[in-house]
Amino acid sequence: MAEQESNYNIEAVFTHVGEVIKVVGVGGGGCNAVDNMVKNGIKHVEFICANTDAKALSRNKAHHLMQLGHGLTRGLGAGSQPEVGQKSAMEDREKIAALLKGADMLFIAAGMGGGTGTGAAPVIADIARSLNILTVGVVTRPFDYEGEKRRKIADHGIEELRKHVDSLIVIPNEKLMTELDEDVSMREAFAAADAVLRGAVAGITEVIKTPGLISLDFADVKTVMSGRGLAMMGSAAAKGQHRAQEATEKAIYSPLLDDVSLDGAKGVLVNISSAPGALKMREYHEIIGIIQRHIHPEADFKSGMAEIEDMDEEEVRVTVIATGLTDMRAGNEFQPVFAKEDMGLAANQAVEGAAETSQQEQVNDPFANFNKNVFSTPAFFRKNRS
Repeated sequence: MAEQESNYNIEAVFTHVGEVIKVVGVGGGGCNAVDNMVKNGIKHVEFICANTDAKALSRNKAHHLMQLGHGLTRGLGAGSQPEVGQKSAMEDREKIAALLKGADMLFIAAGMGGGTGTGAAPVIADIARSLNILTVGVVTRPFDYEGEKRRKIADHGIEELRKHVDSLIVIPNEKLMTELDEDVSMREAFAAADAVLRGAVAGITEVIKTPGLISLDFADVKTVMSGRGLAMMGSAAAKGQHRAQEATEKAIYSPLLDDVSLDGAKGVLVNISSAPGALKMREYHEIIGIIQRHIHPEADFKSGMAEIEDMDEEEVRVTVIATGLTDMRAGNEFQPVFAKEDMGLAANQAVEGAAETSQQEQVNDPFANFNKNVFSTPAFFRKNRS
């Protein structure tokens, strides 16, 4: 599919705002999140949508649309098979690199557990890192009702993606349910997950791009997020007399932090948002004091304060991003998905059946044919071996 036509020159828009930040949504979940970000008007960001499903791709509002693996899947999707997603991204490595080129920072948004997002996201991250782009993954782990198989695929995909990004923010969808009404619809639940993905991107972008009384520059963000591995994010807003304390504690104890203690973080990035002139000096000190009491004294700590024109004057929002986490709660450690003896169909068989997976037996191990050599072999040699 050709790149989507735009009514304006993307390069002209982004050349005058300093650091270039790009967001690529990968697969159905990632592209839905990007579409949501575009509709909600996140500024100073260039949006890319990459998918194997041509029909879904055509409806997206991102600045750039990229169909992955046209020769492999014929635009029919990856059939929930990660190795098909991986092969599709490998087929279009040069096209991906061309779209990523020029970025200082890249967010990769994906819903883990499917085929394209799970399989293609690590390839895209590998390409970005080879271009010396600060690369941050923002991905979701499936809801429990989506099944054990999808959860295992997601966990393996998260483990693989961790190897190729500077920082990886994992949003556990099931944790969102504790924040939602028990009668919430499926559409509302997925919209809530999209909103959290959007919040992660907007929160970090806001830190870099929005002028504030206390500004953070790109170097500060890079210090906290470069080469840090697992990350978590909590964000909350509050009003009233004790709004600073309430917003900070809600952010720190957010379900999205997945019961991970901040004192294990190697880096902490804090963004405080309010309407212009609305935040009191004592409130700023209160917020910073609460967070500093929860983190290790030697952690890289960076904080900024952004004034947002259209924000409610009564409201204060606190976003906390903790990086370099190693102390995950019991049961969340990543484990191999399947034993070697359970490995199933060959990759090309999976490709041939990708469009008809609902009618055929599922592959026993979706990662049996996941080619890790594409990451360990230098690009020059890969190109000349093909």
